[in-house]
Amino acid sequence: MVRNIVVLGGNSHPELVESVCGILGLPACSRILTKFSSGESRCEIQDSVRGKDVYIIQTGFGGNGSRLNDHFMDLCIMISACKTGSARRVTAVLPLFPYSRQPDLPYNKAGAPLYKAPTPNGENGKKEYTFDSVPPTPGPGVPKTSGLINGSDIANQMIKNALTNGSSKEQYTTHDYENLSIVNGFQAKPGYKQWVAQAGTLVANLLTCAGCDHVITMDLHDPQVQGFFDVPVDNLYGQPLLKRYIQQHIPNWKDAVIISPDAGGAKRATAIADSLGMEFALIHKERRPTKITDRQNASMMLVGNVTDRVCILLDDIADTGNTITRAAKLLKKEGATTIYSLLTHGVFSGDAINRVKASAIDKLVVTNSVPQDEHKKQLGSKLDVLDISPIFAEAIRRVHHGESISVLFNYE
Repeated sequence: MVRNIVVLGGNSHPELVESVCGILGLPACSRILTKFSSGESRCEIQDSVRGKDVYIIQTGFGGNGSRLNDHFMDLCIMISACKTGSARRVTAVLPLFPYSRQPDLPYNKAGAPLYKAPTPNGENGKKEYTFDSVPPTPGPGVPKTSGLINGSDIANQMIKNALTNGSSKEQYTTHDYENLSIVNGFQAKPGYKQWVAQAGTLVANLLTCAGCDHVITMDLHDPQVQGFFDVPVDNLYGQPLLKRYIQQHIPNWKDAVIISPDAGGAKRATAIADSLGMEFALIHKERRPTKITDRQNASMMLVGNVTDRVCILLDDIADTGNTITRAAKLLKKEGATTIYSLLTHGVFSGDAINRVKASAIDKLVVTNSVPQDEHKKQLGSKLDVLDISPIFAEAIRRVHHGESISVLFNYE
């Protein structure tokens, strides 16, 4: 039995909390974690945490995403409550780190838009630009902008002034108006693409400001999230579990092919393929979206040979299930016989379960980093769930006693 330690569980994954406490041989900390009728969270720690190491288990899952933000706020409140209760150290145990995928949003990586010098003999004698430029720097010979005008519709007032003074279109460099004769209801083109917030830094700041001293998580989608923190972050790996499943449950696994469904997971897949002495293939996915909402519009191409072979798709997370189901369809088209899909985090939001049911995947394997009871009921024998509670229990024990946890990072 581990002494002078407190394991506190949130509401996101009570089964995992119970399993970790059972392995450590201690009861879960008694607490009240509910909501008021207004929706505000209420947290009351009923056991003493003074001078103890507190480990709060709360995964980044909210049942199809509906309560993820509530669970995260509960986590911050529990951390603050423990620090207020004079806990010696508070560690957040997040099997699935929330908002870890947001740094992966497809930004325009070409840099800032370029400005092309005005063409004296351009079409109709107008200046030509490669983008809608910002207001020009004041200087000799440069037309002055109208500045701020009191009123609710500044843009319309600017156009009225232009029409009254007989100004030409080329004086306006902040926006490229298609038709200056339209005074009401015009829409100006934005100079830059819209900014998309990356929540990774904010989540890290919220946890540390709440009083978190240490973070333990598993298979971060973007390892750069660790750099957002000023406190230690231990990123455990789920690959040893997946590797053991391959060896014990896949017939003739040495003749199978490890597949990465995209380039981002190639390093993860090749690490297992090399350790098992298996062949590796890659699915190249090229996205050319016009908007962020068009991320699913991607062409996929297989690099490797899978004809008459068993294929093992390896990925870290499945949210909508679009990537793995499209990859499985491509593998079947290329002649694969049986397709296994091994994942660390099976979120399966939206209609992902129905998509998996109708896909070419023969067996889906995930860990219980998020609750899988409902998914298991819907998928039945098609879904196998691997237990990660021994890994986190051992990590908690080693951190509490000041032992190295590097052994948990090994694939062997």
